[in-house]
Amino acid sequence: MILLVLFLAGPATADNTPVDEADYKLPARFSPDRLKTMVFSTGVDAHWMRHSDRFWYVWETPQGKNWHIVDPARRSRRPIFDPVRLAAELTRQTRDPYDAQHLPIEGFKFKKNDSVIYFKVKKSAGVLAAQQNAEKLARGEEKKEEKKSGDAEKDKEEEKSAIEKAEQEAKKYFHFEYELASGKLTRLEDYRGEPERPRWAGISPDGETVIFGRGYNLYSMTKAEYEKWQKDPKDPTIEEVRLTEDGEEYYSYHYGGRGETNVDREKNKDKRKPVSIIWAHNSRRFALTRTDSRRVKDLWVINSIADPRPTLESYRYQMPGEDEAPQVDVLIYDLDAGKMVKVEDDAFPDQTVRLQTAPFQQKDRDLDYRAPLWLSESPDKLYFPRTSRDLHRIDLCVADAATGSVKTLIEERLNTYLEERPAGLIHDGRELVWWSERDGWAHFYLYDGEGNVKTQITSGPWHCDRIQGIDPRNRVLYFTANGREEDEDPYYMHLYTVSLDGGGLKLLNPGNFDHRVSMSDSRRYFVDTFSRVNTAPRAELCGQGGQKLLDLGETDLSLLFEAGYKFPEPFRTKAADGITDIYGVMYKPFDFDESKHYPIIAYVYPGPQTEAVGKAFSARMDRTDRLAQFGFIVVTLGNRGGHPARSKWYHNYGYGNLRDYGLADKKAVIEQLAARHPFINIDKVGIFGHSGGGFMSTAAMLVYPDFFKVAVSSSGNHENNIYNRWWSEKHHGVREVEQKDGGVKFVYDIEKNSEIAGNLKGRLLICTGDIDNNVHPGNTIRLANALIKAHKRFDFFLFPGQRHGYGDMNEYFFWLRADYFCKHLIGDYNQSVDIISMTREKEMNGKK
Repeated sequence: MILLVLFLAGPATADNTPVDEADYKLPARFSPDRLKTMVFSTGVDAHWMRHSDRFWYVWETPQGKNWHIVDPARRSRRPIFDPVRLAAELTRQTRDPYDAQHLPIEGFKFKKNDSVIYFKVKKSAGVLAAQQNAEKLARGEEKKEEKKSGDAEKDKEEEKSAIEKAEQEAKKYFHFEYELASGKLTRLEDYRGEPERPRWAGISPDGETVIFGRGYNLYSMTKAEYEKWQKDPKDPTIEEVRLTEDGEEYYSYHYGGRGETNVDREKNKDKRKPVSIIWAHNSRRFALTRTDSRRVKDLWVINSIADPRPTLESYRYQMPGEDEAPQVDVLIYDLDAGKMVKVEDDAFPDQTVRLQTAPFQQKDRDLDYRAPLWLSESPDKLYFPRTSRDLHRIDLCVADAATGSVKTLIEERLNTYLEERPAGLIHDGRELVWWSERDGWAHFYLYDGEGNVKTQITSGPWHCDRIQGIDPRNRVLYFTANGREEDEDPYYMHLYTVSLDGGGLKLLNPGNFDHRVSMSDSRRYFVDTFSRVNTAPRAELCGQGGQKLLDLGETDLSLLFEAGYKFPEPFRTKAADGITDIYGVMYKPFDFDESKHYPIIAYVYPGPQTEAVGKAFSARMDRTDRLAQFGFIVVTLGNRGGHPARSKWYHNYGYGNLRDYGLADKKAVIEQLAARHPFINIDKVGIFGHSGGGFMSTAAMLVYPDFFKVAVSSSGNHENNIYNRWWSEKHHGVREVEQKDGGVKFVYDIEKNSEIAGNLKGRLLICTGDIDNNVHPGNTIRLANALIKAHKRFDFFLFPGQRHGYGDMNEYFFWLRADYFCKHLIGDYNQSVDIISMTREKEMNGKK
């Protein structure tokens, strides 16, 4: 019987009719703009309140938005207001018409001990025009003004105070307060608006001190001086205190000009700049990392469509294997002593250091500003991990904030690269929870404050992800993990609780779905949103023991299904070794006909930080569902070495072979799918991906040139020797070699796509943005050069003025990519010069 089943599910026969005409109408129904009108809320975004365990959220369906408040203690959920009554009252008070299904509420915020809600609604164009005209007449100005240039308008806007800008912005809206208890709506007639915090202002937790950068150095001002600036940024009496004297370009205390043109960087060099600092809880110290990039070499991009003339953007960029690495100092500034302390953090050549911050409180999420705090509540202890350049060594350290002396608490060592997660402190450091993959799986360990292991909290062949909370009184750890539950996709995330001593492990949100949780600060309640790629998302409120308290919502997909949508199909196959399970998703045309013979396309990303395989429902369809509608089977699938959420062996499978490691699995899985499904045409295989996926899809065409027939590779890091050091050296590997003089040299070598360009047989489209300062355009251009020298026909496309993502050209790229597959996999060349589906969506109103 088994043999018979395998035979019936075997390869395609001549009875299958090849797809020879692309369907351009069906994918046009599912553009990103149209999807916004068919799919609304897909999860509960809980805004936990400051003074209780209550929370509010917005839930939108095709019937409109509703604002809900939930009281977990009472197991109650109710509308915050009646939308019909509110719309009527808004209309009465503003004389602008509103209705319940289209309430344009913005700035929703609880105030006055969570008893009053503030919100605003935008004034209509007519009201704004009349208001502006009245203001001009009051100032005695003419109705018509001479139009200023863009630069002049920008300069004029920058001269305004923060208070003036807030007042100007506030005038665009009607402002209201709504009392929860009485339902009374009050219009705030003279609302002036809160001044927006400028990016440069690093405000202390107590609000009394502001730290910022200028001219590569650190400065401070008091709250009173900051308030002067808010009133008048050009006030000559504003006093600033210069905290450092030795800052210089590329060895600065503040952010550099990454993303700025050279002209703008010179123009803005003396302006206040943001600083990346974390504060002691008592506001009397702050810490920062200062990076010395003076020896790092320059890289450049040119924006050819800049107005009025092309612009140059230079930035420091270390490539893999280069000796000129940035060097990092850890610094602590003591405001009371007025001095800087350098932390004695040196351990590894070219090490990286990251300061660990305290987790943000849920109750603070709606605040306009939250000062980042260091992990310990004590102002005397600064925790930070440091990592060797080869990532084989990670230390968790604690620094004495007064002296800068460092104690190493935990040492992690491995022969491949190490990962890390934030540590969790208990009783301010008397104990701590540490995440490690030391036994081949990611688990939590309990340490004492001196760095001694007390116990392994979790264990087994499954993957712990992140700490969600610690209850020190009851000695309980809350965390997310995956791969533990039988008969589930091992990537599905769940919430668990376990004793800090390692017992009483409990699953809190069972169900064969991928789960996303939001816990209250008290850890007494959590919101669980869950789905699969083939189910509508649902959300529930649960108690700390996992008991369901309330249903919060289920996504309404009725309009999506009316448009013809059908869920994709998850699948499981074997890797090329015949042992390792590989998980993927198949996307079919919504008018799928099993008697047809469809080309198959793989959307790929190699990892190793993700496999880009959907686990939960998503309305983002361009790379999968929507592309399938032209007449393709589209698949996403993992590969050994492609994801950190499995065993360390699985994750590090590609170490030392970053170009080729995932390709055999991609090929093997597609072959297995074709053997299962007669509707898959194994002779017409396409592949595409972006960034690492661009690199991988081109590599597939060159390593297996007789299997993969067509590829579209966008912004690929085809030449990893000119991609950034951190991704490439980490996932491929770099060797630390001791020299005779006692120094260290880092040796790096990697296979490049250009080296095997001569293998190309199929059709290849490569593209890039011309100002991509992540994966430099040189990656794609060097590949093009190699293909030309190998006498290969290929296609090349440049997106002008675009960085790593293609911004407002993404929709254009969707049709460009689809055309390429329709031509070379289906054989349909009937595309006109105009992209009709795009022009049909645009209002021809004469506006730019």
